[in-house]
Amino acid sequence: METLANPSTASADTLSHEEARSIAKEATIYGFPLVDNYRIQHSYFVDNGNPDFKAPWNRLNNVARVFTPDDKAIQTPNSDTPYSQLGADLRTEPLVLSVPAAEGRYYSLQFVDMYTFNFAYVGSRATGSDAASFLLVGPRWGGEPPAGVKSVILCETDFAFVQYRTQLFDPGDIEGVKAVQAGYRVEPLSQFLNRPAPPPAPPVAFMKPLTPEEQRASPTFFALLNFILQFCPTHPCEVELMARFANLGIGGGRPFDFDALSPDTQQAVRDGMADAWTEFARFKETEVDTGKRPAGEAFGTRAFLKNDYMARMAGAALGIYGNSKEEALYPAYFVDSNGQPLNGAHRYRLRLAPDALPPVNSFWSLTVYELPASLLYANPLNRYLINSPMLPGLQRDADGGITIHIQNASPGRDGEANWLPVPAGPFWVTMRLYWPRDEALDGRWTQPPLERVQ
Repeated sequence: METLANPSTASADTLSHEEARSIAKEATIYGFPLVDNYRIQHSYFVDNGNPDFKAPWNRLNNVARVFTPDDKAIQTPNSDTPYSQLGADLRTEPLVLSVPAAEGRYYSLQFVDMYTFNFAYVGSRATGSDAASFLLVGPRWGGEPPAGVKSVILCETDFAFVQYRTQLFDPGDIEGVKAVQAGYRVEPLSQFLNRPAPPPAPPVAFMKPLTPEEQRASPTFFALLNFILQFCPTHPCEVELMARFANLGIGGGRPFDFDALSPDTQQAVRDGMADAWTEFARFKETEVDTGKRPAGEAFGTRAFLKNDYMARMAGAALGIYGNSKEEALYPAYFVDSNGQPLNGAHRYRLRLAPDALPPVNSFWSLTVYELPASLLYANPLNRYLINSPMLPGLQRDADGGITIHIQNASPGRDGEANWLPVPAGPFWVTMRLYWPRDEALDGRWTQPPLERVQ
């Protein structure tokens, strides 16, 4: 594996304190999605720290259940669609991903690169419900696609993550989900062509990831970032950015020796990391919490995000692996209609007028997450969401609308059908609109207010 020469410690120490601090801040904002993505995928495909995820690289893992509060590896998990997941190592050869016919049931394959860009989709919305095969290729492949594949999907990094979502209609429908999952297939191109496999790429000595808490303050963050970047060929639009980072010893394959830096430069690195998280908090408060920056603006392709690294950081920190907005929208509630943070010490209601249900081609849901971890909340009903498949069992208002009770204590037996339990302390709520209609995408429909009633 190629390793780039490291700029000398003396070179980094020639930077002024403010220069080093500024680079560390910028690299933290840029690098957090890559480092957190690595943490999660390491637990799935390297140390298998989550018992549900036992598949090595290039082997699909189906999980025929929905997520619960016991699932803590990834923030803001959804509990609508059982997952299948694939960690793709594209260094040796491409992979062929095949999907079955799935008429009438929503499914999607979300392709995520090491930057956390959603670089492609396969599924009900993107490619239809017919059976088909697709060729997933890495940035260094120069071959020709074979017959029998519908299209070629190019990833700009050596490793990719493919997140499959298969709609579950109700708890009794799990066998239907399993039947669709059984039709998902992944194989190396050589196997698909019945040819000998090429020589394998060198094995990777994967670094130990940091914990979510350590990622915010430990200078080892930059050593991890350097390790990850060696699998990410520099995009032309980031050549100047990487040259600036290199002044502090940050770059693909470089060692980052924090202990060798001068005390002043060490402090500048720590200050820069803190500055990044201060800016993130400000961005969240003024842009995300207020709705000025909808959640859908944080996820998408490189071209869509236009090098808005703070938006990418916010997407990773608040809901990593969120879908691009054309696949799913995530109207979020961090504050109530009066601008106050949500807290289970109060009671809230969300009214869906009969003519204003979330407009979707597939389905919608409303899910609660406990803060600060942004994980599902354990509650007596074992109910983590209310979604459109539940509509027949919900109580209707006199005009046919629906009022959802969002509170910690039961609203009483008569209201429990529409009760979405929340923790006693801070929380937030998100809608999910799968395959949203045009009126949701163009702003003709807007999320209803979340009103505090006590």
